[in-house]
Amino acid sequence: MTSAAGPEALLAVDGLRAGYGQIDVLHDVSLSVPAGRLCAIVGANGAGKTTLLLAISAIVPKRGGTVRFDGRDVTTLPPHTLVRRGLVHVPEGRRMLAQMSVEENLQVAAAVRGAAGTNAIAGLFERFPQLAARRTLPAGSLSGGEQQLLAIARALAAGPKVLLLDEPSMGLAPKLVDDIFAIIRTESARGLSILLVEQNARRALAIADVAYVMERGRIVLQGSGAELLADPAVTAAYLGAVG
Repeated sequence: MTSAAGPEALLAVDGLRAGYGQIDVLHDVSLSVPAGRLCAIVGANGAGKTTLLLAISAIVPKRGGTVRFDGRDVTTLPPHTLVRRGLVHVPEGRRMLAQMSVEENLQVAAAVRGAAGTNAIAGLFERFPQLAARRTLPAGSLSGGEQQLLAIARALAAGPKVLLLDEPSMGLAPKLVDDIFAIIRTESARGLSILLVEQNARRALAIADVAYVMERGRIVLQGSGAELLADPAVTAAYLGAVG
């Protein structure tokens, strides 16, 4: 595997180790997200994909290795500082402020950018018309698909340079999965750098510029999305079922 570091890498992870209690989950993980590219991570359940995103965003403590973001070492920075710098994580489970309205959720997220963030909310409602129609409703009253849209819109309100997306299609009906992937493609086309963990490995690889396969807390394969999609070993191991 080639080094994850490089002048083109907006996010570079090198030798990252992390875990829970006495258990190590990540073992010397290295990867990079080039500016303006969509990177996908696929692998079986329990491979460490979610833990990787949590460690990058400092929600799970790192036990070793480094994370560089936008040219700086951010290994020891706390989550709120990373968000202010533009490293924004959409966790699995669509966590939101359930009693607040859709618009209030966006306002809270946009507050990290001050007036620029507040001014961007109108544009987000144009890009997410489903949310615009429900802007005054409590976020907790939305359907699962609408909550996922809100989770992504809320992350965009914070003005990310790199967006970490964890299982955005999980539990959604096929039509809503189509909507989520359409949004991901659109944001990527707008120049946003994205690191995507996704159970639907086939669809993730189909839209990824760069992709990584994780097994038991390690990166075991990398290439373009198209290369991995065409790899018989990847097909046999991961594309017959969700990962």
